[in-house]
Amino acid sequence: MAGRGESRRVAGKKAIVTGASGDLGGPCAALLARHGAEVACLDTVPPGGSAPADGLHHWQVDVTEGAEVHRVVEEVAAAFGGVDVLVNAAGVLGKAGPSHLADEDDFDAVFDVNVKGTWLVTKCAMPHLIRSGRASVVNFSSIHGLTGGSNVPLYHAAKGAVRLLSKADAVTYGPRGVRVNSVHPGSMNTRMSRDSAARSGIGSEQYYRKLVSGNPIARQGEPDEVAHAVLYLASDEAAFTTGSELVVDGGFTAQ
Repeated sequence: MAGRGESRRVAGKKAIVTGASGDLGGPCAALLARHGAEVACLDTVPPGGSAPADGLHHWQVDVTEGAEVHRVVEEVAAAFGGVDVLVNAAGVLGKAGPSHLADEDDFDAVFDVNVKGTWLVTKCAMPHLIRSGRASVVNFSSIHGLTGGSNVPLYHAAKGAVRLLSKADAVTYGPRGVRVNSVHPGSMNTRMSRDSAARSGIGSEQYYRKLVSGNPIARQGEPDEVAHAVLYLASDEAAFTTGSELVVDGGFTAQ
């Protein structure tokens, strides 16, 4: 729940967050709930044994399986009485190294979750979002969807696809009351970032120094800082914002 004196910026909204057990999706789900939303937390990982927090409800689902996604989205819509907000935060980094050394399984693993999963959940939720009349979709892309790089080229390609799917959907569904935006985190203090550092071949310390030392804000971001960006896009404060790319990267892409 929102703290004393803190506004409830998405009060009464019904939200779905994929990748809700992850280092970015989890804080997004928690912050939306704290600001008054009922949140369906979707992930392949089952919820733990602790009692669910206020406003957070868990469903186990593989976002790459169409029939499974459709069933769960319909269950959520029935339980909540609709869907107003969708946050597609499920994602995987995939294999590091030059693209010619990847195989088809590597390609499919990255694109199935990052692109197909985003498309499938949006596809299944869209009828409910349209009925909402004032709905918001926030798709997790990345600075990797805005820039090139040699470490994880398939991830760059997948996140670039999410960026343009977001823009296309913004054009398509804006007239029907659904805003669609993408959020682009930079280097964040997450398990995925630590995994990327481990795969870099240059050591974690040198990897992070190279990654953030030249940024205007020379540090990694924290998951809560991305969650607040998502909260803005999910809220009616962003009612005139669609098709945008909200970059949260400490100034990395400004250079």
